[in-house]
Amino acid sequence: MKIFLMAGTEDGRKLAEFLLNNGYEITASVVSDYGKKLLAQYQNISINNKKLDAAELAEFLTVGKFAALVDASHPYAVEATKNAVDACAKVNIPYLRFERAAGNYELLNAFHFSSYEDAAIKAAELGKNIFLTTGSKTLKIFVELLKGCNITARVLPTAEVLAQCEKLGLTPKQIIAMQGPFSTELNIEMYKQARAEVIVTKDGGTIGGADTKIAAAQILNLPVVIIDRPKIFYPNVAATFDAVLTFLKNHSSIM
Repeated sequence: MKIFLMAGTEDGRKLAEFLLNNGYEITASVVSDYGKKLLAQYQNISINNKKLDAAELAEFLTVGKFAALVDASHPYAVEATKNAVDACAKVNIPYLRFERAAGNYELLNAFHFSSYEDAAIKAAELGKNIFLTTGSKTLKIFVELLKGCNITARVLPTAEVLAQCEKLGLTPKQIIAMQGPFSTELNIEMYKQARAEVIVTKDGGTIGGADTKIAAAQILNLPVVIIDRPKIFYPNVAATFDAVLTFLKNHSSIM
């Protein structure tokens, strides 16, 4: 059974390995050279690293004769997910969302927003030293809206991301280029070093390190601005690898 797997996350890569070990033929899709290198460690996996819109994805699925698409993209990759849902509907193959568990945080000093813009505005109200753990894709929004603040941005240590930071005018002092997730203790030390007054994060779940980011902020009594997960309609959802396997097995008989 040939599966198209959107695998641009750590759990997506682990899912690719799991499905390969269960006898599925996997084409894993990523949009970065770094993601491609991480997937290349798995034997007998095909990799697509070209960004596809809905029409291109539909054609790719048809030509490749895929039996199903499993979407293990980042919870905030709205466009990619919508393209996948549309493409599957167009070519009439099953779509399954693998959704990492959201956080269940009991916070004393947290502020939730659905938009990055609103989150940036609130962060500026709470303090001047802003520690961003939201990644590089939305960094431009924060740089533009936090001009009167001191920003520390924690991002992946890739040449592409660092070039983007430089283009946005961030200095080396404002950039922490490290791959997470990080322990609570290390987060605490980073927050202290940056003299952070506000932490901005997304609800990436435990695998995305949201729990330790927030725990460190709570220990230091720092306010946390959280961008909530976008609300997306998924035709089918699985929360565990075994549930993904069950879904694929149930649909193999009608392929």
